[in-house]
Amino acid sequence: MSSKQAAPPLPEPLRVPVADSHTHLDMQSGTVEDALKKAASVGVETVVQVGCDLKGSRWAADTAAAYENVHAAVALHPNEAPRIVLGDPDGWSRQGERPGGGDAALDDALTEIDRLAALPHVRAVGETGLDYFRTGPDGVAAQERSFRAHIEMAKRHGKALVIHDREAHADVLRILVEEGAPERTVFHCYSGDAEMAEICSAAGYYMSFAGNVTFKNAQPLRDALTIAPLERVLVETDAPFLTPAPYRGRPNAPYLIPVTLRAMAEVRGIGEDVLAEAIARNTAQAFGYGAF
Repeated sequence: MSSKQAAPPLPEPLRVPVADSHTHLDMQSGTVEDALKKAASVGVETVVQVGCDLKGSRWAADTAAAYENVHAAVALHPNEAPRIVLGDPDGWSRQGERPGGGDAALDDALTEIDRLAALPHVRAVGETGLDYFRTGPDGVAAQERSFRAHIEMAKRHGKALVIHDREAHADVLRILVEEGAPERTVFHCYSGDAEMAEICSAAGYYMSFAGNVTFKNAQPLRDALTIAPLERVLVETDAPFLTPAPYRGRPNAPYLIPVTLRAMAEVRGIGEDVLAEAIARNTAQAFGYGAF
């Protein structure tokens, strides 16, 4: 195995345990048990397992039911909704090549997400939102219809809403205002600038920062982090993606949270324990678990 493919080393453990607010264990190598054990060894004691399609959302719900320190989020990813409606001739997604099923197929899929969202160990509806990077104009209508349905679901079930927003900031913020955002709304892998962070702060949205906050070209993200209210900041891996520097390009996993958290503490100019305490409290509040 080349060094580019090798798992990064274990970081120094955190003194204050935290949660990985967004991970995809089903896309990582190794067993769930191993991933959780490795994470716990460095102070990452809780993870939020996020579904992106029907199969992944069912898996997230089942895994959260089986492990006390795993919480589930269920949804159709913004890129999944157009594939359901229009088809996926290239087979880009994990389901492979699929014909389009139209609006009826999207309704059926949303009904299944709604069923899963009602389960007690499912703490959030997401990741949902808009993605203008991977889906072209023909898919926007399906994305928006799906996003609005997920917002309604989260409010009806009293669950957090986890947002995927890629190159769609204005429309995501607009739809949240139009629909009325749930009481607990999390911008996963926050990708906006400082100006958007001010809007999110005023609205009471949580902003979750991933490993890309450590990338050289990510100064706008670091600027946003400096002005985000401490009580609204979360940390995540989005593993196996977005591995923090200096391990960018290698496989990401929940045990690498300390690398990102320490970089975030440096950006904020505060001690890592102070940031970890805030993040632990914020994540429990955002996802409605534990005593906080």
